[in-house]
Amino acid sequence: MNPALAAIFLAIGLDAVGIGLVFPILPRLLEEVTQAGNVAPYIGVMSALYAAMQFVFSPVLGALSDRLGRRPVLLFSLAGAAINYLVMAFAPQLWMLLLGRAIAGLSSANMAVATAYITDVSAPEQRARRFGLFNAVFGMGFIVGPVLGGLLGDFGLRLPFIVAAALNLGNLLFAAWALPESRAPGAGRIDLAALNPLRPLRWVFSMKGLMPVTLVFFVFSAIGEVYGTCWALWGQDSFHWNGLWVGLSLGAYGVCQTLAQALLPGPAVRLLGERGAVLAGIAGACVALVVMAFARSTWVVFAIMPVFALAGIGAPALQALATRLVDEDNQGQFQGVLASVVSLASVLAPLVFSSLYFVLRAQWPGAIWLSVLLIYAIAVPLVLGLRFQAAPARPQLG
Repeated sequence: MNPALAAIFLAIGLDAVGIGLVFPILPRLLEEVTQAGNVAPYIGVMSALYAAMQFVFSPVLGALSDRLGRRPVLLFSLAGAAINYLVMAFAPQLWMLLLGRAIAGLSSANMAVATAYITDVSAPEQRARRFGLFNAVFGMGFIVGPVLGGLLGDFGLRLPFIVAAALNLGNLLFAAWALPESRAPGAGRIDLAALNPLRPLRWVFSMKGLMPVTLVFFVFSAIGEVYGTCWALWGQDSFHWNGLWVGLSLGAYGVCQTLAQALLPGPAVRLLGERGAVLAGIAGACVALVVMAFARSTWVVFAIMPVFALAGIGAPALQALATRLVDEDNQGQFQGVLASVVSLASVLAPLVFSSLYFVLRAQWPGAIWLSVLLIYAIAVPLVLGLRFQAAPARPQLG
């Protein structure tokens, strides 16, 4: 393999392990720091803060990578992640934890810059295969991370953060040594207007045909945030899971999700069509959510995960549907809009779901999954109502 590609894949894999390490024990860390009995709102605030910083600064970092090169921005991102984990490993107060998450969100350009890097060093006919390998590496890191984090967290609450910081520091040093620049720095000044994260949304609001599918993407993205916000809390409250069991459950879900996304979307679309595949994904998720809401034993959660992972076939099929809404000249612009929508959902949804879990926790923690079911019920008529007839020429982003 190209040494540059090997370096970027290793960097992203280690970064994914570091991200996954902290999920199983974040609730316990917040309980220690805040002395609060219910930390769901704090988890929501931390998730929303990270996403908000990412939403605001991702266009800046993307533009800087075009202007200054991929390598320095990627190194900056890895350094920011290492600082975040060090702060979380030793911070005695909540404001310090929030500062660490803000730094991590500000510097979180790993995925976008790594994708651009792969594009730079790959011929067009090689990109699909290399992007598939890239996603597989990230998925494997995210499977290993929660299991390792849960195991380490049972030996020491701060230990996973120390290990994550060490991984990212090592990752930073390795990338600084092994990762060459993939493109010559650009010339000219950065267009400051292009750094406005709300700018792409003006275009989609001007086009009636794009609004329904954009709304469906927002709903799906918002639903995806509930698991990172509430999973560990629900496992602890419903089954008294320790860090290891939280990590094992997240790892098992990651395996099922990775296999579902790798193997099922193509056959599902051929058999059911794109719209049918989206609806089948929703149906699988809804069955699993009902089972989890009423589950009383850990084995039930693990048994339903293959069905739960069927939700993974919906997103690729929806993406394929969405590409038919715009012509080739506007594909990049439209994908930028969808990325902005995902970021907005990542800001708002953790606040909503963490507040809802705070209300439901004492009476019935599993009810949080029925609330997700209701949101899916809103998505179904939206998917059924999508229209894909040819549209008139679309204005460029102004």
